[in-house]
Amino acid sequence: MIFTGAGVLALAAAGTAVAFSGPGTQAATPERPTVPATAAIKRQDLVDTKTVSGALTYAGEREVISGAAGTVTAVPAEGAVVRRGHPLLKVDREPVVLMYGSLPMYRALGEGVTDGPDVEQLERNLKVLGYGDSVTVDDHFSYATAQAVREWQDDVGLPETGRVDAAQVVFLPAAARVTDVKVTLGGRTAPGQPALTVTGVRRLVHVDLDTEDQQLARKGAKVTVELPGGERVPGKISAVGTVAQAQQSEQGGDDGDTTVDVDITLAKAPKTRLDRAPVDVELVSERRKNVLAVPVEALLALREGGFGVEVVEGAGGAGGAGGAGGAATRVVPVETGAFGGGMVEISGAGLAEGMKVGVPKS
Repeated sequence: MIFTGAGVLALAAAGTAVAFSGPGTQAATPERPTVPATAAIKRQDLVDTKTVSGALTYAGEREVISGAAGTVTAVPAEGAVVRRGHPLLKVDREPVVLMYGSLPMYRALGEGVTDGPDVEQLERNLKVLGYGDSVTVDDHFSYATAQAVREWQDDVGLPETGRVDAAQVVFLPAAARVTDVKVTLGGRTAPGQPALTVTGVRRLVHVDLDTEDQQLARKGAKVTVELPGGERVPGKISAVGTVAQAQQSEQGGDDGDTTVDVDITLAKAPKTRLDRAPVDVELVSERRKNVLAVPVEALLALREGGFGVEVVEGAGGAGGAGGAGGAATRVVPVETGAFGGGMVEISGAGLAEGMKVGVPKS
């Protein structure tokens, strides 16, 4: 990171003397008679970070489309979690039941249908729900499967037909958390009409990352997330979008900015239960290993441009608040690199680990 402009002013405000000399002056030296305190040049790894805004939300948002037709007689509350075997809603008092699976309910299942993975998916759910003692979980819809379906239908309040269709069952990958109810209690619904918006129950952080910062988001990279209330939780980037999306302005038009979707999995469950709560995500923008580094406040702005450090010779001790009165000093121009944790990477002629540099008294 190269410090220019406002960075110079920040250094001066922090108490670092700025070396400005008049015309004809040959040496760029700090305008202070003694060094208030010293710090050692260290050899260490530096991590430069960038903080971006995100939102704490839930994984796997999707719409639930029911195949039922009729009057909506029961709907879940927003925020409710629906698990396998429980109704997502009721139409004409008959439940539309959640079962787990990756295939949607794309056809009616009963005796005589061709074999397929959707049959196996249904049979597996019947087994888990306790209705498949005599059922072989395979891709064939047998007489035993039909009997198990009738038992299940009787218990949940559906007509005992031995056949299952999209008016009775919705397959989702796992438990569903309701985020939006799109049908109205007492209203009419029809096949193909969106009924609910749901997510999974796993928390994640979503970031709409500016495309100019896309290089900061690598799948598997570690990040730190600051949650509401100041809680800091480690996380890992689990998904990075490959399609840039135009951001909308407050007036609804394209504001010219583009972003990519970034999802972050948290290492532990957050304390807050808020959905879409704003968070700050600390991304690593640069990692420099085994470099010479000094505290940022050790930098001096030089009149000829750039930065230097005031090397203190003969200070003795470990430096710090005790100062270095009477010690010999010299200003060494430096190139700055990565910044992180209040330290800055430097390189310059004759600089070595362990040397002392001047810093403001703390």
